Formats: sequence, structure tokens, C-alpha cells
Amino acid sequence: MLVKDIMIYNVITIPADTYVLDAERIMESHKIGRLPVLDKGKLVGLVTKDDLLKASPSSTTPFNQRQLFYLMSKLTVKEIMKTNVVTITPDKTVEKAVALAQKNRVGCLPVVENGKVIGIVTTNDVFYKILNPLLGIGEKGKRIIVYGAGDREDHHKVIEQVNKAGLKVKTFWLPPDPHRNDLVLHLDADDVTSLMAALKALGYEADIREYTA
Repeated sequence: MLVKDIMIYNVITIPADTYVLDAERIMESHKIGRLPVLDKGKLVGLVTKDDLLKASPSSTTPFNQRQLFYLMSKLTVKEIMKTNVVTITPDKTVEKAVALAQKNRVGCLPVVENGKVIGIVTTNDVFYKILNPLLGIGEKGKRIIVYGAGDREDHHKVIEQVNKAGLKVKTFWLPPDPHRNDLVLHLDADDVTSLMAALKALGYEADIREYTA
């Protein structure tokens, strides 16, 4: 899967001379947490909600309310934005994007093509568009863990029993623990009694893992 498959296309941007108070209003009205900053169509920075909060004077600042409002009304995003923005191109894989974001400890990557910002990809996009469907998060059904069934031969035996029980597998995965060899199944069913009995008869130990949204 590529970045262009999950990125947000209609990205909202602002110029560097945007007042901080206006940037805050834009974020609130669109329910977003960051804004790429462009000058003459070129990406020059990125401003986030955290940047805005850090720029706001604290209650202990020795100014009266009128002075505070005046200072904030004159402050522009150019003065607080991050200028070393990490970007990615739309043809890169999602894995590459995640690795790049983790390496640089950022929560979003503006997507740039031919020098222009054409989108943005965030950690939320990865969660909601990839991880949630992959793990079946938020979907109905039963999840079972079959201990010691992480090998190919055991996969086949377990899936054979699933088919015999007339059940449908939504997703399955192996826990990312090198010391475990288990198989986790998300089944499109509410009653897995017959399957659990069949697995036990084959010598497998299995548990139902309840999921709460």
C-alpha cells in the first residue's frame, strides 16, 4: 500500500503571515491538529496545536489581559512554526512513511510532489485506514487465540476446523513476540463453541479474547 492510498488530499494550508489566533480558529473549525505553511506555493513550515499552546502566554506571565491580547494578536505562525519539516512523496510505501515518522518522532508527513504539497498523512490515517481494518477493531465477532499454532502446518489444521464449523475468518495474525508461537483469529460469529471443542480435541489450547470498543 502506498502513501497516496491513505493520505488526505484536501489538505488545508496557511501562509506564513497568518496570525496565530487565526491559525487556532482554523484548526478548531476544521477539527485538525496541524497546518502546513506555504509561501508562494512552497512548503516553508508546519504549525501544530502544541506549537500554538506553547506560544500562548501562561497565567503567570507578568502582563495584564489587554497586553496579552495585544501580543497574541500580533504573533504570526512564521515566528513559531517548525521549519525543518519532514516530507514524503505519494509513491512511497506506507511502511516507509511509518518508519520515517518514527525515526523523526513526528505525527504527520506533508506529501510533496514536484515541489507542491498535494496531501498529508498522519498517524491517525495509519490507524484508521490500515491497522483498524487489519485487526478488525470496532467490528463484531469473536476473537480466539490458539496457543502454539503459529506454524504453517498448525495454521492449516486450525483453518480446517474453522471451515468444518461453517465459520468465516475476518482476520488473523501472529502476536509480534518472538518467544510466542500463537495464532489469533477474528471470526465473523458470535458462537464459537463447536470450534473451541474441535480444537481442544486436536490437542490445542485456545481462549476467547473479548474485545471492547
